[in-house]
Amino acid sequence: MPVASPMTFDDFSRRWAKEKPDAVALEQNGEAVSFRELEERTRKIVAMLAEMGVVKGDRIAWLGKNSKHYFELFYAAGRVGVVMVPIGWRLAAPEVAYILSDTGAKLLFTGDGLEQLSEKSCAQMESAPTVVEPRRAEEAIEQAPADPLDPAGPDDPVLQLYTSGTTGNPKGAVLTNRNLFSLRLPAESADLPWSSWDDDEAILVCMPCAHIGGTGLGIMAMAAGIRAIIQAEFTPDGVLDAFEQGITRLFIVPAALQMVVQHPRARTTDMSAVRYVLYGAAPIPLDLLREAVKTIPEAGFLQCYGMTETTGTIAILPPDDHELDGNPRMRSAGKAVPGVELKVVGEEGQELQRGEVGELVCKSTSNMVGYWNLPEATDSALVDGWMHTGDAAYMDDDGYVFIQDRIKDMIISGGENVYPAQVESAIYGHPSVAEVAVVGVPDDTWGEAVKACVVPKPGEEVDEGDIIRWTKERLAGFKVPKTVDVIETMPRNASGKILRRELRAPYWEGRERQIN
Repeated sequence: MPVASPMTFDDFSRRWAKEKPDAVALEQNGEAVSFRELEERTRKIVAMLAEMGVVKGDRIAWLGKNSKHYFELFYAAGRVGVVMVPIGWRLAAPEVAYILSDTGAKLLFTGDGLEQLSEKSCAQMESAPTVVEPRRAEEAIEQAPADPLDPAGPDDPVLQLYTSGTTGNPKGAVLTNRNLFSLRLPAESADLPWSSWDDDEAILVCMPCAHIGGTGLGIMAMAAGIRAIIQAEFTPDGVLDAFEQGITRLFIVPAALQMVVQHPRARTTDMSAVRYVLYGAAPIPLDLLREAVKTIPEAGFLQCYGMTETTGTIAILPPDDHELDGNPRMRSAGKAVPGVELKVVGEEGQELQRGEVGELVCKSTSNMVGYWNLPEATDSALVDGWMHTGDAAYMDDDGYVFIQDRIKDMIISGGENVYPAQVESAIYGHPSVAEVAVVGVPDDTWGEAVKACVVPKPGEEVDEGDIIRWTKERLAGFKVPKTVDVIETMPRNASGKILRRELRAPYWEGRERQIN
């Protein structure tokens, strides 16, 4: 009888503890834990969670930067079907409080330096979770027994990531073990070079763990049984340090990659171990590709396209399609990865002909279960098993996807998703503002920058700096407008809806696409 392929955190925890017990699983700042130690430690964490009243299906939250401690908590929770909710540490207290309230999390684990934010956030809640700071967590883990556990199954939820919505409030995408691990099987069967791993490999986790691009790398490392080098946050120096530690793969957004390859240390850092550079959130500019290939000559470059709701990558532009002289495919997001179906549909849901622009939809075992406590939003996003991405795109005859615009008005700035409705909601309360519309405008460093277009109240004057300061008190820094335009009237259609496209158009004039 064939042995079932591992499909859960518990499967992988036990497998690697048996097959490679002394290999490093997680490493940060010189501290490492082996797969054998990780298997025992996660059992102790499970016992700690049970002692604190957490049962299968409950939510626990993490408010902190990337941390070995976070991944240990996440892997342990995943083993027994407790759902981890990582929260962006750059968010403002009201945003953190909303997510905590929405999840009903029993426990909030915090990282170093986040005590004040957690305190302010919990103070705004009627029923706040129990806050567990690092020292208290470590003491509780040390005292807990490494008891046997009742493992979660493939279809049990284990991760809930929040992605901003067009309604202004973030939505929690619920992901199961199967969502996280199932696509590795068709990838391995396809025998693609970047889908196989050698025992000596190491992957860098420096993108935020509140995003699939951060936590997803930890999941990838666990599935492959290789070393994950954790860094609290992205810095060019940190990435260069990781090259010297022997990382073989990393995921990075193009703006961050540019900072790395243009750093003075890049000329003297040994990068020969790097096999693949995965990048996403935007296509790579041709000049940057040339500079990156010159700096990291042994690496293959892969553009990854995906979203939280699809558990990350659903399309890849492979290394062979990256040419230093450029080619039409480099403007694409690549083509479907093994195990994923992509198609472009019209307004009635019908599949369009190749070359026609419509909405890109995806069918895959990695599609989320749904949005937490939002059945209507789930039903509109997941239709007959197809995830609606909200991206306007066309597909060529070879299956390459070309993203043209964003149906849902989302702005992507430096790899961070910003939804106009949430920023507009924050600005509306300003005493001088009668109307506001937020749009994305081109930015050479970050891809897009947030711009607010404001109509003043009668007799009032609007100060740009004051609007920016006002918003900064209410939202994370990456959502704050970089610039503010004061206009006399807001362009609207016959039904009164604001025409953001008209506000954006002057800034994108002369460009091929309405994304950067």
